[in-house]
Amino acid sequence: MLRIEIDGVPPTPDQLAPAVLANYGHFTAMQVRDRRVRGLARHLRRLDAAHRELYGTGLDGDRVRALVSHALADDVRDASVRVVVFGTADPAVLIAVRDPASPPAGPQRLMSVDYRRPLPHVKHLGGFGQAHHRNRATAAGYDEALLTTPDGVVVEGAITNIAFLDGDEVVWPEADWLHGITMQILEHELPSRRAVVRLADLGSYRGAFLTNSIGVVAVSGVDDVEYEVDTGAVDRVRAAYDAVPWDAFE
Repeated sequence: MLRIEIDGVPPTPDQLAPAVLANYGHFTAMQVRDRRVRGLARHLRRLDAAHRELYGTGLDGDRVRALVSHALADDVRDASVRVVVFGTADPAVLIAVRDPASPPAGPQRLMSVDYRRPLPHVKHLGGFGQAHHRNRATAAGYDEALLTTPDGVVVEGAITNIAFLDGDEVVWPEADWLHGITMQILEHELPSRRAVVRLADLGSYRGAFLTNSIGVVAVSGVDDVEYEVDTGAVDRVRAAYDAVPWDAFE
């Protein structure tokens, strides 16, 4: 399934061209179930803040809700939805509706790379660097790239946030990263703290997990550091996320 609307109507080639050629804008991604999403207010705040930074004005949340609801129409209850704002001037809002997605079935192995996204606090278009390093990681037999600074400070995954298990606490790297929606939710739901995490310190943690719009997945290792997956701990993280209420678009 793939359904695309721009400002509430099926796009023409002329309307799609700026999205392909300008490569300027911002977006948010979400999993929709029964026409609901977790953390809807957080998604709308993300879009509004990025819009103000890139375009100098806010983005009306009620308009976004209406556009997503219209794109889902009456026939789609569960989906992966992406809200993309694009264009260098007079930006348009694109809604992409695709099949729903689930987290990977097994734990993920990560390869560290020296790379930081430009304007990291904005979920912006133009993720060539992330895609390149993620492709390098998968070609080397890993599942995801772990972005770090030149001096080995852990930042984030290529398309994820990462957290580490330290006793009963969850430790999120203190760095210039994208504050992911799932991360935001779990920081509120779990005993959490932020701290500078270095590659040299990874062996001191008893485990790790990744988060993004698709959910939560355990980490089995980073480079040559291996973790014995604590399924109980990861299940508790998932349970905390699953307990968060879903918000309706209408």
